[in-house]
Amino acid sequence: MDRIAITGGVPLHGEIAISGAKNSAIKLMAASLLTDEPLRLTNMPRLADTRFLGRLLQRLGTELVEQTGEAGAETVLHTREIVSGIAPYDLVRQMRASFNVLGPLIARTGQAKVSLPGGCTIGARPVDLHLEALRALGATIDLHEGYVYAQAPRGLSGAEIRFPFVSVGATEHTLLAAVLARGQTVLHNAAAEPEIEDLAVCLNAMGARISGAGTSSLVIEGVDRLHGTTHAVIPDRIETGTYALAAAMAGGEVRLTATRSDFIAALLDRMEEAGVGVERHEDGVTIRRGPERLRAVEIETDPYPGFATDLQAQFMALMTLADGESVIRETIFENRFMHAPELSRLGADISVSGGEARVRGVEALEGAQVMATDLRASVSLVIAGLAARGETVVNRVYHLDRGFERLEAKLSACGARIHRIVGDGDPED
Repeated sequence: MDRIAITGGVPLHGEIAISGAKNSAIKLMAASLLTDEPLRLTNMPRLADTRFLGRLLQRLGTELVEQTGEAGAETVLHTREIVSGIAPYDLVRQMRASFNVLGPLIARTGQAKVSLPGGCTIGARPVDLHLEALRALGATIDLHEGYVYAQAPRGLSGAEIRFPFVSVGATEHTLLAAVLARGQTVLHNAAAEPEIEDLAVCLNAMGARISGAGTSSLVIEGVDRLHGTTHAVIPDRIETGTYALAAAMAGGEVRLTATRSDFIAALLDRMEEAGVGVERHEDGVTIRRGPERLRAVEIETDPYPGFATDLQAQFMALMTLADGESVIRETIFENRFMHAPELSRLGADISVSGGEARVRGVEALEGAQVMATDLRASVSLVIAGLAARGETVVNRVYHLDRGFERLEAKLSACGARIHRIVGDGDPED
C-alpha cells in the first residue's frame, strides 16, 4: 500500500493549476445515462473516483473514451442503450456517489436494481432523502438483500418536493431523475453548491429545462428526451481551498490558477482573519504568508456558501500553529474529526467533544507516522507535514487518490519535499 513522505519546513513558491471538480465530474458522468447521444466532458480530473464510476457506467452500457484535447483532459461517454439496469455491490461500494445512477436508470428505462452504498467513515449519510424523492416522482421502491429495486414502467411524473434539510446528494440525484419526468418538479430547500449549478448547466445544454440552480428552489420542466453536448467541468473548489491552506501552512507565496476565488469566499475570509495574505484574481487567487505567527479563528461548517465541511480538516491543520485557541464546529457530518488524533501525533493540541473541536496552537509540529482515515483527513495530514519538523509519513494514501490529481507533483513544483513510497506496505495493516 502506498505512502507519502514529507520533509517539512520548506516555504512554497510557484503556481498550481487547479483541476476540474471531482464532485461535479462524477454527477456529470452519471448524466450520460440520460441520452443515447455522446456527452463530451472537458477539464476532466483523472482520479480513482472517476475511474470507479467509469467502470460502473461501462457495465451499464456506456462507451467511455478518455482523451486529451485542446482544453486538456476529456472524457466522451456514449450510452446508445442501457444493456444492464443492475449496479452491483462490488462496484457501488467503491464510491458512494455511484448510487446516483439509480435516478437516471429509472428515468430512461423505467427500472433499476442498484446496491445500497453501505457505510461511511464520516457518518451514516443515509440515502432516505434520495429514495423519498424518487417515490414522490412516482417510482416504486423496494429494499431487500442490500439492493434498491425501483420501477416506474409508465415513466416518472413531476412533483413538489421539500427536503427536510439541505442535501447536496439528494438534490443532484433528484435533478438527474426529474429532467425526464412528465410535468413540473419543484425542489424546495435544495442545495445551492456550485457543483449543482454546473450539473444544471450541463443538463440544460442537453435539452433539459431547469431554472433556479444556485438557489434553494429549483424548478424542472420535464422533457421527452435529452441530446448530447460538450461541457467543461468547473474548477474544484475543495482542491483550490486545500492548496490555499497548504501555502498558508508552509509559508511562502503560491498562485492558484484556472479556478475561482468566489467558490471559497468563506474560507478566504477566515484565512485573512487569521493573518494570511490573500489576493483574488480573475482566474484564481494568490496566497502569501511570512514568518509571523497566525491568529486563531473560529469556524462553523455550513452548506454553501458557508464554510465547506470538506475544508474543515485542512483548516484544523492550519490552526494547530496559530496563536491562541480556535473552535471548529462541524454541523454537516457526524464523526468527522478522525483526523484530530492523527494531528495530535504530530504534536497538535486538540480536544474534541461531540461536534466541536478546540485547537490550542503550538509553537511547532514534529514529523511522525500518521494514518489517513478519509479523503479530506488524509490531505490535512499532508498539509501539517509541510510545516512539521523532520519527516512525516502518511499511510493509506489511497484515500488521497480518490480526490486529488497529481498532488505530489503539484506541491513538488512549488518546492515541497514530498514523494510517494510505492507499495511499501502499511505498518498498521
